[in-house]
Amino acid sequence: MSAVARLLDQKEQLRARLAADPGPNESAEIQALLAKIETALKLLGGHDSATADRTSR
Repeated sequence: MSAVARLLDQKEQLRARLAADPGPNESAEIQALLAKIETALKLLGGHDSATADRTSR
């Protein structure tokens, strides 16, 4: 699995955790992790997050 695919998988899992309505501390942690993943995706693929979302589906 490529690095981009792993990041997209992690991003999907984190979004699922957010949808489960976590507490405020966990929500903040998830948001921070999502921001890091977005940055990594931009650096690795040169794509914006909307493009990365479309390619993961």
